[in-house]
Amino acid sequence: MARQIFVNLPVRDLGRAVDFFTHLGFGFDPQYTDENATCMVVADDIFVMLLVEPFFQTFTPKALCDARRATEVLVCLSCASRAEVDALVAKALAAGGRAPQSAKDLGFMYGHGFEDLDGHLWELVYMAPEAA
Repeated sequence: MARQIFVNLPVRDLGRAVDFFTHLGFGFDPQYTDENATCMVVADDIFVMLLVEPFFQTFTPKALCDARRATEVLVCLSCASRAEVDALVAKALAAGGRAPQSAKDLGFMYGHGFEDLDGHLWELVYMAPEAA
């Protein structure tokens, strides 16, 4: 059986988060969506659960990290091309995100990223097939 990954991220405003990621081209599974959470589909076996902060807090006794002030996780997604990296960053910026760093071109690998509305960091990378 292939493993699936479910990244869980706390969000302040679920509607704003859904609008932001919809703008980037991601879809959501309505079967796992209500006023507390949604399941963003990244790929066949990759999902991001966006949970409103009070609901997220029910899963852990630890204090939540304010991702606008401290880094809790870096989510890294592969892209099919440099153009896809740049296009996703441009969509994120147009939807209200920000780019905390400039793009990095290492020759064999190209990357850039964005910070979403809740401060979560998303890295996007393209690796040349001959380098993989």
